[in-house]
Amino acid sequence: MLENHAKLMQFFSSTDEIVGRKKLQKMIYILKKCEIPFEERYQFHFYGPYSEELTLRVEEMCNLGFISETKEEKKNYYQYRYQLTDSGRDFLTHYEMDLPPLNVHIEEMNGRSSRFLELVSTMLFFEHLPKEEIAEKVFTVKSAQNYTQEDIDEGWKFIEHLRSIH
Repeated sequence: MLENHAKLMQFFSSTDEIVGRKKLQKMIYILKKCEIPFEERYQFHFYGPYSEELTLRVEEMCNLGFISETKEEKKNYYQYRYQLTDSGRDFLTHYEMDLPPLNVHIEEMNGRSSRFLELVSTMLFFEHLPKEEIAEKVFTVKSAQNYTQEDIDEGWKFIEHLRSIH
């Protein structure tokens, strides 16, 4: 049971913080699609791939004091910040994991907007389709986001770049 929690804590230990629930969801999904062995199941939701399991695990880790969640009020919404706590770091010292280093992947994704990661994760969700159909799907299911063909081309370059990191 705790192995999946430990993998997520390893993820959090590879960065100072993750800002935003949507960003967190997309980052774990993208890592999973880059062959990083995260186990959470995803389904397509309003903002692209979403995992209820991930939401529950993060909530459990916050309740255990392994991850801190800070809620900030913005103009018309709340934003959440996540960080590994000292207790979480201590827990990780007692847990062996076979995850590859995630720092570079996380740094690359953390430098991108949630909107862009939503696009990339949506493209990856439909990656079993031909590229032209993926673009059509994105334009259909994400019409409110007004993505352009240039955004999609940038998304493919980003996916290729992430998958080339070892």
